[in-house]
Amino acid sequence: MADSDLMQLYSRRILALAADIPHLGKLAAPGGSAHKRSPQCGSSVTAHVVVQDGRIAEFSQEVRACALGQASAGVLGSVVLGRSREELAKAREELLAMLKSDGPAPAAPFDALEVLMPAREFPNRHASILLAWDATLGAMDAAQA
Repeated sequence: MADSDLMQLYSRRILALAADIPHLGKLAAPGGSAHKRSPQCGSSVTAHVVVQDGRIAEFSQEVRACALGQASAGVLGSVVLGRSREELAKAREELLAMLKSDGPAPAAPFDALEVLMPAREFPNRHASILLAWDATLGAMDAAQA
């Protein structure tokens, strides 16, 4: 991988998102939690939620991932409150299509994920980028079970 590729991949916007992840930590009394780990790179995310009326009322996340996984978690954390499972699942599918099928960036309010478009060229990073989304969906499933 060329140095210019790495510089593009870890752009200032990505590093800024990674440095300022909202809702880090654990909830005192989560209604559901889920832990996801990428065996490929070792990144992991644990999400904790309280769901009320089918929407996330409280949220926290524990993120141990590369800058790309952290940036993805940062975008998620900034817009997750008040979202339904369906909204999050749709955004995750749009993110996956953006990474793997040259799709557009996810629709608002998830459009900040466009910062991760350069990661299309690095499929070994895709699992880390999706971890926060998968953990959050898993935590919602646990809360609604």
